[in-house]
Amino acid sequence: MALLGTPRPAALRRKRRREAGRTLAFLSPWLIGFAVFFAYPLISTVYFSFMKYDGFTAPTFTGLKNWNYLFHHYPFFWQGLRNTLWLVVVMVTLRTVFGLGVGMLITKVKSGAGFFRTAFYLPYLAPPVAATMAFAFLLNPGTGPVDHLLGELGLPQPGWFTDPSWSKPALTLLGMWGVGDLMVIFMAALLDVPKEQYEAAELDGAGPWQRFRFVTLPNISPIVLFAVVTGVIQTMQYYTQAIVAGKVASGVIGGSGQQFEPGYPHGSTWTLPQMVYNLGFQRFDTGTACAAALILFAISMAFTTLLLRRRSGLLGED
Repeated sequence: MALLGTPRPAALRRKRRREAGRTLAFLSPWLIGFAVFFAYPLISTVYFSFMKYDGFTAPTFTGLKNWNYLFHHYPFFWQGLRNTLWLVVVMVTLRTVFGLGVGMLITKVKSGAGFFRTAFYLPYLAPPVAATMAFAFLLNPGTGPVDHLLGELGLPQPGWFTDPSWSKPALTLLGMWGVGDLMVIFMAALLDVPKEQYEAAELDGAGPWQRFRFVTLPNISPIVLFAVVTGVIQTMQYYTQAIVAGKVASGVIGGSGQQFEPGYPHGSTWTLPQMVYNLGFQRFDTGTACAAALILFAISMAFTTLLLRRRSGLLGED
């Protein structure tokens, strides 16, 4: 017999059900969005990666044939993978370092900080297609003002987007030019570093490098991690700038029916997202395109997990 004032088991169950219903009601917008925009597309991608499917006829099961074709017979897979990993390692690193450096410099400026903030942030707002076309014309080895200036100074004149060895560095310069997004978040993080810690470090005789290493960097490390992780994810989806730069450099900037070498010049700007588009929407090989998309997803997850575990290890977190 239940004690006086103690809820009965049936009443407890009803109360728990009501609480669970309220919780699900509050979570329902997120749950619906997760199911529709993430879970279902991911499951569908896994499903179609084992199917022969062109987007029109009914899919038929083919086992690992799509994966085998991608790894052993598709001519652009390994080159696209190497180019994408190069951009992830080099571009993300340089953009993060440059964005942090610009943020530190502007926070030290005594006058005109607003002008410099605006000057460095505006390029980030430029549409990717317009910015890439402008960069390709500026770096044109024949008529571009950049090579003309380098020639006047007696410096080497690279081929930039027309040279396979310089095309990815040129894309990296384009990414560093639009570094305003990182500059803003780094400035906010730098302004939040307690001044008392800098003063204590100066009293202990710490120089500029020691203050940066032992005061600035530990305080902004979560923001650095955020910048690197988001940079990796964005670079793994790198498509627009690479394909527009290749088309402009090759002279194919408009009109249907024009022939275009993928990843011009000589496949040096070919990336994994271009491969997914080529397979899915140009060759109508949806099954192999889904397999390529899963590889892209797996590499992104691997980089993100490695970065998070690395930071946790450095901070001594479990």
